[in-house]
Amino acid sequence: MPLDFEIASRVRDLVLTMTPLDIFDIIIVAMILYKSYLMIQDTRAITLVKGLMVIIFLTIICGWLNLHVMTWLLQKSSEWLLIALPILFQPELRRALERLGQGKFFTHASTIDRKEADSVVDELVKTAKKLSQTKTGALMVIEREMKLNDISYTGIHIDGIISTEFLLNVFIVNTPLHDGAAIIRGNRLISAACVLPLTENTKLSTELGTRHRAAIGLSEQCDALIIVVSEETGTISVAEGGRLMRHFDEQTLAAKIRPAFVQKEDKFFDKFLSKWRDEK
Repeated sequence: MPLDFEIASRVRDLVLTMTPLDIFDIIIVAMILYKSYLMIQDTRAITLVKGLMVIIFLTIICGWLNLHVMTWLLQKSSEWLLIALPILFQPELRRALERLGQGKFFTHASTIDRKEADSVVDELVKTAKKLSQTKTGALMVIEREMKLNDISYTGIHIDGIISTEFLLNVFIVNTPLHDGAAIIRGNRLISAACVLPLTENTKLSTELGTRHRAAIGLSEQCDALIIVVSEETGTISVAEGGRLMRHFDEQTLAAKIRPAFVQKEDKFFDKFLSKWRDEK
């Protein structure tokens, strides 16, 4: 009881000394942490964050129980982790800096309106279905907030309006554009025959070929959605955040890729930042 009373007293004293600037500071930090969580929630980084939380929790428990050796080991481990964090979170840090440089850390990118977005989704779904039926291998990269100019430069620049007929011609077998990935930005195909980085994950199934490994490799480094059509089985898969999801049909594929084009309505704070950025 005395301990509980002391903690309550400290909390009360802390609240009484807070100023409006302190409250504003807390809100800003909370927003940054929330946006950071949204960026990593569907990536492998969330597992690393959970591991860090476990280490911090164990350190507190061991300190409370006076387990000096364990506390010392955990503290030393934490120090080494601080050095390793920039390496472990390299893709996420790169993504955050990219968004910060574009002035989009607190906002959502929306390059086409809802009607155009629905049209593009329909065209991509029809393309994937027809490629699946003919067992024509394909890689279609849907660019989101992180720009993929470095990837598009490895292929052939096109910049054409998305349509099923256009994409089917791009992936005709034994043509210069068939091998490699097509990069989609908004309602346009900006490049084809692009080279993607292969994943270094050694735990993947041996059934997955080069296309699937390339899709996973790119998804580990950016926030893009990558549609893969298997040349052997015609299976439609989607890579996102270092993970590969397989066996999509028309409905599930449309539901998966639509959020990449159709963004939710911005809230007041997002609208304010967007207006400020446009004025600049």
